Amino acid sequence: MGVNSFSKEERVSFEKVLEGFEDALAIAGQAAVLREPGAMLERAGDVIWRPEPYIVSSYDGLDQSGNFAGQTQLSVPASLNYEKSVPWIMDAKELRDAAQEGRLGEAARQRLASDINLAALQVVSNQGTLFVKRSAAAVGFDDVAAVDGILNEQGVSQMNRNLFLSTGDYNNMASDLSKASRSLIGDISPRALREASVGRLSGIETFKLDYAIRKTAAAGGGSLTTDTQTASANYWVPKATETAATGQRANVDNRYQTITLSSTTNVVAGDAFTIAGVFAVHHITKQSTGVLKTFRVISVPSSTTLVISPPIISNQGGSIAEAQYQNCTIAAADESATAAIVFLNTVTAAINPFFVGDALEIMPGRYQFPTDAGMAVMRASTSQGIELVMSKQADINTGKTKFRLDCLFGVNLLQPEMAGLMMFSQS
Repeated sequence: MGVNSFSKEERVSFEKVLEGFEDALAIAGQAAVLREPGAMLERAGDVIWRPEPYIVSSYDGLDQSGNFAGQTQLSVPASLNYEKSVPWIMDAKELRDAAQEGRLGEAARQRLASDINLAALQVVSNQGTLFVKRSAAAVGFDDVAAVDGILNEQGVSQMNRNLFLSTGDYNNMASDLSKASRSLIGDISPRALREASVGRLSGIETFKLDYAIRKTAAAGGGSLTTDTQTASANYWVPKATETAATGQRANVDNRYQTITLSSTTNVVAGDAFTIAGVFAVHHITKQSTGVLKTFRVISVPSSTTLVISPPIISNQGGSIAEAQYQNCTIAAADESATAAIVFLNTVTAAINPFFVGDALEIMPGRYQFPTDAGMAVMRASTSQGIELVMSKQADINTGKTKFRLDCLFGVNLLQPEMAGLMMFSQS
């Protein structure tokens, strides 16, 4: 047998591992996929910039002499930011039972599938900016309709909407849908009763999580403020690039902004909040929804500054770029030097993330393990292009063989305003 050969038992085992791996990609399976050549990614440092769709303005009248202007194209970085591996070792006696190797391969598959799902869950849960606050426990249609409502109001695509619920919240919804008082015509009530299945509601596909991230109650206090006056320039002007003092020009990530608060004491990453007088707008029409815009804390760099998402694009600067990408409005009457910050995550509870498919992107990577350096290497890809690499290497001195199962991938939330979270039982 050549040094790079696998026995038939190992090949069958690997095929089964791949099949199970693909079945287990529940959250990642709903995301978009970006495939890029490995050589190009290596040269780019495993980071590429993804262009966002243009949003343009329209004007009334025949004479448009004063309205011709350049357009600003925004882009966001996407990276291969996860390297996951499961290594194990077997000696010459243990290898007599090929079934043991298969079981270890299955366990490795489960671990890597869990890692990919958890990465997707964490990215959406920590970076999604649309916050749906529910004051009571989950009850069913009304909760899902609230997610539908916030997406519709801001002009988010109605295609491929997905909501992931913790087991407890999902089962509460199924309980409501299964009540005997409901008609059993059709399949909603029977499925809810017999399988605890919620399915598709209000145009949104729902999924049950066997684990969910919990968010602690915000502890920033009720007296924090920020200055929303135009003169304070506490707003964001979208830009495609910026030039450093050295003259080097680089792309700008317009998903984030640093703002100044009266204090950031006890504020932590992941907190959600609104700002008094800052209302969300429909991203195309720019009409105010009459609902306060929700923001997320990304990091806390100092005692008075926060990095937030999305940025406050209120068009207070009056530039073409602001008019195009405006996401909120602050009327002159609402401008305040002490606009109140109100936190939304008021009770520790599970995060139930949601997103529109294209907002979350999986980037499959590829390891180039050498096949002529004393290792046996085997590789295969899931339908999403996520590649598994199985390799082994024997030690003649000890009679032991090392195995490893690896995958390289990225999870990137390209548009935080097309993703968010719902939390229940919030006071």
